[in-house]
Amino acid sequence: MTREGTLARAMIELADTLVDDFDIVDLLTTLTNRCVEVLDIAAAGILLVDSGGDLRAMASSSDVMRIVELFELQSQEGPCLDCYRTGRAVVNQDLTAAGDRWPRFTPVAVDAGFRAADAVPMRLRGEIVGALNLFRSAPDSLNGDDVLVAQALADIATIAIIQHNAVRDARRLNDQLTEALNSRIAIEQAKGMIAEREAVDMEQAFNRLRAHARDHNERLVNVAARVIAGTLVAPDLDRPPR
Repeated sequence: MTREGTLARAMIELADTLVDDFDIVDLLTTLTNRCVEVLDIAAAGILLVDSGGDLRAMASSSDVMRIVELFELQSQEGPCLDCYRTGRAVVNQDLTAAGDRWPRFTPVAVDAGFRAADAVPMRLRGEIVGALNLFRSAPDSLNGDDVLVAQALADIATIAIIQHNAVRDARRLNDQLTEALNSRIAIEQAKGMIAEREAVDMEQAFNRLRAHARDHNERLVNVAARVIAGTLVAPDLDRPPR
């Protein structure tokens, strides 16, 4: 199969994984494997920034690659680190001659069988979320088209991550809104029960609920649920201070 065909197949495969409940780690691992195929390189890996601002090894095409990336993070030097920090691609780095640039990282990468390295940023609208590492077993170089393909694959990963976060945040917000609505329904029901049984108005009933929740360090909705269930009767509710 031609490289164009391999790239097209990779794009289709990655698009097919972008469903609502896709596994982000599985997607990124697939991406690194397809980078190896499309670009004819030895290994690929992805480092992503976490909520604390630290880079983490997220996916790799081989165990050897993962070990090298973990050392890159530990030593705080290497092509992926430079790419992430500057936001610019690091291309065609001969690792056999990069000892001055990355004195701790280079010997480990070379010992693992890698001779050349590249990294492209994972970026969308100025937001850099990580970098895609590309390692080669020979000190050859990527041409301009190769770099464009690598950046395109990195962009796919970036869009997937941001989409994943957006869906997750939307679900979290929806869950919070649903919980708030259900809580309000329960509280209104409990207020009605208290108002009827204690012959008070709805505002006074709510104040009774709230006073009890605060005095006993309970959530208001939990107090309401106990009133509805009958395990907490209206006369036993604390009365708010006058």
